[in-house]
Amino acid sequence: MSTAATRTVVTGLGIAAPNGLGTTDYWAATRSGKSGIGRITRFEPTGYPAKLAGQVPGFNAADHLPSRLLAQTDHMTRLALVATDWALADAGVAPAELPAYDMGVVTASSSGGFEFGQGELQKLWSQGSQYVSAYQSFAWFYAVNSGQISIRNGMKGPSGVLVSDQAGGLDALAHARRQIRKGTQLIVSGSIDASICPWGWVAQLASGRLSEGEEPDRAYLPFDTAAAGHVPGEGGAILILESAEAAARRGARVYGEIAGYGATFDPAPGTGRPPGLRKAVELALADAGVDAGDVDVVFADGAAVPELDRIEADALNDVFGPHGVMVTAPKTMTGRLYSGAAPLDVATALLAIRDGVVPPTTNVHPDASYDLDLVTAEARPTEIRTALILARGHAGFNAATVVTAA
Repeated sequence: MSTAATRTVVTGLGIAAPNGLGTTDYWAATRSGKSGIGRITRFEPTGYPAKLAGQVPGFNAADHLPSRLLAQTDHMTRLALVATDWALADAGVAPAELPAYDMGVVTASSSGGFEFGQGELQKLWSQGSQYVSAYQSFAWFYAVNSGQISIRNGMKGPSGVLVSDQAGGLDALAHARRQIRKGTQLIVSGSIDASICPWGWVAQLASGRLSEGEEPDRAYLPFDTAAAGHVPGEGGAILILESAEAAARRGARVYGEIAGYGATFDPAPGTGRPPGLRKAVELALADAGVDAGDVDVVFADGAAVPELDRIEADALNDVFGPHGVMVTAPKTMTGRLYSGAAPLDVATALLAIRDGVVPPTTNVHPDASYDLDLVTAEARPTEIRTALILARGHAGFNAATVVTAA
């Protein structure tokens, strides 16, 4: 029976991140503080002010996908398809054995699709073809939605793509949760984002928030006195969400529950109204039915822009009190992955709950004025039952998700 009380659990993870390809490699690297940030190699960055990125290592799509798909997809879509395969295998799900309309796909997208567009623009420049230009518009849209995952796996249930920058990854998981509460048994959700190409790079530079540091260990420093913007990255996580009842019926291993969600939008500048992040946190806690004191760790958004770091720290201090909860931002090892960042944080939180360890915020020397109990230098062993994940998108999106132990 479909009800608002239907619990949504995570039964599978598929991770592609700059510091690890696959869940096992990623988690080992993240626990040990290994970074995947370095000088861009996917194109020559010399002429750009920002030259560092987090790039997924060792990925050869031809090792995982049929040749017909390689011609139809870009790097981002290939990563997403393979991560989905891994997540389904991790969950013990064979899509061909399940009713097609009991499975759906809800993902997020933000900066992805640029690489496909880059290729089409190059064809346009070389061929001068109006047809290529029109095809580019269609293919770019198609490449960034959930259609490829749906088609490849025969999933005919609810489908959708959320577009709200970093917050989109949490918004997608929340929408997937809604669909499960409406009766769909299984939803593939999360996001893989990737736009490490010249066109995508120029678009990201336009935000004015990219770090121009050239030392990988000191370029992305949220909550640090030296914070001067973020390092972009590619990758993310695909998660398999199921109703708790469906997971129990098939004896699935459960990582944890998507227990609460809240979203807000910041007011227009000059209105005098407060930012919306604190409210998003309060909504998520209320939705999960937990108090601030129940939260063991917060996975911070970590903008590394002093004004935005201050807003996040103030929100956490207002809700939890100064030094009131452990805070971490392991994305300092991957860069900000746009819509892929928050699903990766959710996956990381679930792994942290499983293993009882909070991964570090590497390279950061916290500014004491933020009053945060920031986990730095090395992982901190501790029992974790409840984690809060935060994400903010460019132009004012805020989202918060609570995950709890199984």
